[in-house]
This record gives sequence, C-alpha cells and structure tokens, in this order.
Amino acid sequence: MSTAAVEPAPRAVTLDSNRDPVNDFSVVVATVNGSGSQTANNTLVRALFKMGIPVNAKNLFPSNISGLPTWYTIRISKDGYVARREGTELLVAFNPATAAADLQSLPRGGVCVYPEDAKFERSRDDVTYYALPVKSLIANLGVDKKLVDRVANMVYVGALAELLGIEREVIREALSYNLSGKQKAVDLNYNVVVAAAEFVRENLPKQDPYRVERMDKTDGLIMIDGNTAGALGALVGGLTVMAWYPITPATSLADGVNEYAPKLRHDPQTEEPTYAVVQAEDEIAAIGMVLGAGWMGARAMTSTSGPGISLMTEFVSFGYYAEVPGVIWDVMRMGPSTGLPTRVSQGDVLKAYYLGHGDVRNICLLPGTVKECFEFGQTAFDLAERFQQPVLVLSDLDLGMNAWMSEPFQYPDKPLDRGKVLNAEQLKAMEGWGRYKDIDGDGISYRTLPGNEHPAAAFFTRGSGHNASAGYSERPDDWVSNMARLARKHETARQYVPKPVVDRREGAKIGIIAFGTADPAIVEARDRLSTLAGIETSYMRLRALPLGDEVTQFIAEHDRVYVVELNTDGQMHQLLRLHAPEHAMQLRSIAYSDGLPLTARYVTEQIYEMEQK
Repeated sequence: MSTAAVEPAPRAVTLDSNRDPVNDFSVVVATVNGSGSQTANNTLVRALFKMGIPVNAKNLFPSNISGLPTWYTIRISKDGYVARREGTELLVAFNPATAAADLQSLPRGGVCVYPEDAKFERSRDDVTYYALPVKSLIANLGVDKKLVDRVANMVYVGALAELLGIEREVIREALSYNLSGKQKAVDLNYNVVVAAAEFVRENLPKQDPYRVERMDKTDGLIMIDGNTAGALGALVGGLTVMAWYPITPATSLADGVNEYAPKLRHDPQTEEPTYAVVQAEDEIAAIGMVLGAGWMGARAMTSTSGPGISLMTEFVSFGYYAEVPGVIWDVMRMGPSTGLPTRVSQGDVLKAYYLGHGDVRNICLLPGTVKECFEFGQTAFDLAERFQQPVLVLSDLDLGMNAWMSEPFQYPDKPLDRGKVLNAEQLKAMEGWGRYKDIDGDGISYRTLPGNEHPAAAFFTRGSGHNASAGYSERPDDWVSNMARLARKHETARQYVPKPVVDRREGAKIGIIAFGTADPAIVEARDRLSTLAGIETSYMRLRALPLGDEVTQFIAEHDRVYVVELNTDGQMHQLLRLHAPEHAMQLRSIAYSDGLPLTARYVTEQIYEMEQK
C-alpha cells in the first residue's frame, strides 16, 4: 500500500501563492497502525496549539487492528486555515513499507526525517534529510525492552521539536495531558524526547526553512473531537438513555457518553446513576430501545454509521408514522457496502432524509463544527420531541474522530423543549382529544406519556394505518388525512430547524452552498479565488433539512451557485433542485469523494475552471 492511495502527491498548482515557511506548512507522519504513534502525534499537535499556533490534524488510518500503514497529517497555518492540504512539506518516514512512495510525495525542497537504522534509500537530491539513530538513542536511556516499541515514536517528536522550534516545556505539558498525568510514563517519554532533541542539536545542523514561532491565536480556545462534543451536548441536552452497537466511526460517541455520564447523570442524594447506556446486540435492537425509551418520555439516542442506518430503516419508518421521538447520530463514512470504514464521506444525505417506507421525510441536522456538534446535542432532542419523530444528526468521520480548535462550549440558556405533552390537568381541560388530531393547524398533534393518571391518556401506538384517535384503520380517507397532516408537520419543521449560515460579499454573482466538513476547504478557497483570480463569492452553509425559503432566496440572488459536497452523486445538489426547481439551471454540482477530507485547492480549481467556461 502506498501513500498514493491515501495522501496524493501534489498536483500542478494553477492557483496558489508562495508561502512564508514560518507557521505555514504541513507535516505527515507515516507509521504502522498499532505502533503507539497516537500519543506522539497528539503530543505534537497539543504542543503547537499551546504555543498559540492554529493547527489541525487528520488521522488517516486503515480499517484493521494493526500492521498496515497509517498517516497522520498536521497542518500549521498562521492564517487559521484548517482544511487538509494536498501535499506536505515535512515527512516523518517511520514506516519502511511506504517510505519510498512517501518520499516521492514530497514537493521540491521538502524535508524527510527517518530512522537511520531502517532500510531507506535517499532517492531524491532535492530534499533535505535528517537521519535519526532511534535504536541507539533508546538503548542509551536503558528503556525496558517491553516498552521500546511504545516510546520509539517519541524520537521523532524530539527531533521535530528541535528542528521546528517547538518549546520543550509545552511538549512536556502536552505529554502530561495525553498520559493523564501519570508521572512515570511522562518522564519516560519526555526523556526520549530530550535525548532526540539533543542529538539533533549536536549532530544535525538545520538545513531547511520550516519553523514555528509562538503566536496568540489559540488563546481561550479548546481542542476537541466532534464525537466527544456530541456526547457532551446530548448529556447537557437531557440524554438519559443511550443504546448503541459498535461501528466505526461512531463508537467514540458512545464512549464519550460512557465517560461523562457518570459525572453528569447521577442522583445528588443517593449517587445512583440516572441514566442507562446499553450496548445492544445489533443496530436493530439499539434503535428499538431508543424508540421504546422515547415513547416512555426519556430523551434517548443511538450512534451509528451508514450500514447501521440501513438496518434501522424499519424502526425509523415506524417512529415517523407512529410519531415517537428519538435521536440518531449518523457519523458518515464511505460506502457502498461496508465501504471504507475509516474514510470520510457525506454519502448518507438522501438515505437519511428519506429513510423509511413510502412517503417519509426526516428532520436531519448538519453540524459543521465541533461547537455545533455540542449545540445540536440538545437541538436534536428538542426537535425530536417537538415534532414527535426520529431526528438524524449527520456528522462524519473527519468531524467526529479528529480534533478541532473551537471556542469553549456554553451551557444552554434555554429550557428543554418537550413539545406538546399533556399532563392530566391539561387533558381534562381539552375537549375531544385524539392522539393524532391536528388541533393547532401545524400538523403536530398532542401526546401523553405513560404514568398520566387521566383515563383518556391511554392509547395504542399505531405503526400501521390509524385514524385521528389512534384506532386501527384501513380507510382510504384516514390514510390520506394522516399523510396530509404529516406533510403539514414537515412544512412546520422548516421554521424550527437551524438556519443556514450565510456570508454575502458585495457584488458577488457567484454563490457556494455546502454543509458539514466541506466548510474549511470552502472558507480557504473563497479567499484564494478572491486574491488570486479576482472572483468574489457568497457562501451559504446549510445546517439542516428540510430546507427553507432562505435557501431559495440565496440561489435566486446569484447567477451561478456551486454545490460542494463529499459524495459522488451530488446528493445535496439533487435536493436543492427539488427544493427550488425554478432555479435548477443556476445550480452547479461539485461533488467529489475519494475518502479524504476536501482540500481548498480542489474547490478553487474546480470553480475557477468552470467559471472560465
């Protein structure tokens, strides 16, 4: 396996600019999956972050336990850009199996750091090399043989710290953070870092221009991954039941609930837990538990990815028609079939929106930042209970599993929205209540919860045909009436779901529409298009389905609107054409999916080339 399948060599740059190598370059660390490189890589990223330098990292790993190649890319950008870049200036070649291909991916003037005791051919003369005596450095420190493989990666941490100018004290602080303050482990790893840094200082004079300098652009920020943020947001938003089945890349969301629920969900008097986390036997059982808990009045959710979503179809369809709340986090990955479990995609959009049987349209949230993952933790529950149906949150692997810079999260200042739930007194005052009656004209009926002592509160939940009073019915007029009400409810939802984020530039005749983790590439591409080609663009980032009138208005304001997404078929582009058919000819699809996070260069070149035509 070569890096060509994971980190492509840079293409010819048609719209790029010369960059100052200080605080503006990328590093790729090539290792073997399962070799313990995660601690080393996280230490580098956290140290850079604590030096006030904007940084983003992406872990490109194979879908196996260990033994295959893995790449970890670190982008350092003084301008705060966090999209993946095509090509990296610095290579840490610690995997002999991919070293030759990794070396060829470096641009002219790049840097290669490698173990001198490994089989490695310096096949290029336009690259700077730094050879590290990994084995002898560790041997001189007297490291226990059982731990040698675990700390070997700290050699490149020390080497990069010295070569780039990363402060040693922040390296030590980052180690302490990543190793949970375990002093013995911190000291062991830090001693390797220092030994490697001293070797570089004494034996390898710096011959490249790449370095970092302390900044203040990350002051007050945090770093967190989207799955952890989503777990925290769900708990803050009232989660009491989590049912799940393991699947990449959604497992760490359930892990986050398991980690924080004991701290946030317990009785202050008895210290007994006030939540339940259940690992179900499969995804079908998980969503069944969620809807059962939702019917009882609990705020319940599950986390999964594309294959799990497929298995949940029948229950989601039941929840939509029987009108039972629940939340599903779909952390999207590559498909079809089981696809590429450790690669990113936005390929579940159509499936999620129409998930079910017959005429079903679901509410879907589209977080684009880790802060929105946190905020949508409560929003998803509020919408599920307000509209009495399953709500899907479409995150993805890049957002869910990688760490991102963010402003600190704020505890919600609004109460939970439980929707139209009747207590006994309210039910007593209501004449002619029926479980599926549209009393207010918004398509949303009133419901009761088990435990309501009023005798009229009880009803049979119907997943099959029913009338307004929840009685079984196969009458055509009952079916038509009920489906019309559900359609009205969906129209009402357009006013409740999170609105798009819009940035209009004066005089821009070109618009861009995107969602989720396409955002970082578009933010950077817009600046490139403006600076390098004089092309001004306006930008709308969608945050939910169904789409609203503001989307139609945005399209109407521009001559051409490019829809950028990480799938092959242009799924959001199709939904937009259905939403605004009168403006369909103004919409252009830029859909691309290769398993890797989108780059600004790709977006820039696509729009530039299409505009030239």
